[in-house]
Amino acid sequence: MLRLTPFIKMYCCTVAALLGACMGSFLNCLAWRTVHGESVLHGRSHCDVCGHALGVRDLVPVLSYVCSGGKCRYCGAKLSARHVWGELAGGAMFVSALLKYDISLQVLEAWLLACVLLACAFADLEGYIIPDRFLLFGAGVFIVFLVWEPEPLHRLIQGALGGLAVPGALLAVVLMMEKRMGREAMGGGDLKLLALTGLYLGWMGNLLCLLLACVLGICAGLASGRRDAPIPWGPSIAAAAWVTLLTGDRVLQWYLSLFGM
Repeated sequence: MLRLTPFIKMYCCTVAALLGACMGSFLNCLAWRTVHGESVLHGRSHCDVCGHALGVRDLVPVLSYVCSGGKCRYCGAKLSARHVWGELAGGAMFVSALLKYDISLQVLEAWLLACVLLACAFADLEGYIIPDRFLLFGAGVFIVFLVWEPEPLHRLIQGALGGLAVPGALLAVVLMMEKRMGREAMGGGDLKLLALTGLYLGWMGNLLCLLLACVLGICAGLASGRRDAPIPWGPSIAAAAWVTLLTGDRVLQWYLSLFGM
């Protein structure tokens, strides 16, 4: 449908960008409240510093942050840039999924996965945790969309392999590292997130996701300049999973072609 006219393509991408930005804002709030033990269903959005309830003009994705100079209008405290970056990431993820899958059930599934990945990344950045409820929702989405799969059993088997083989092998490596170092080497939430991405990517795609997440995690650690403080790995896994979802097939085909496969 996107190929019908340039106008339709631009219109659909604009709608997707706005929807993604709004979801990014909502998911950031959802993750913050979950980490800090606040109710998700009750209470208005408020400033993280002074607690003042936000008005309508404070809730416009990206524009509210830019127009306020990145500060709270009520107490003047500087707001985390995570707000605007989360909204931009949500918009970019929704548009990229639309361009890949067009208007279809696949794009709906991809959007829901994007929401799960964003929520997990935000929660890990805020409190170094990846709530099980987010992961269970993502697994539920995978199971529900099996109904519309032309070969549901095949995808289920591939997903099970991806969700068990890659994080299982990584768990064995982590346990050996922890035994040698005498301290925790990786959080359980990261392994669970990799299990979730394996459902959607299969074992080969999830292996590529793991390799890319390692590279992104190392880059994030070097960029932060913090040698002693822990670096949340959840955002790197989420970003790697999304890149793999969009481009993994082509990368794997290129790699296999090197061996004549």
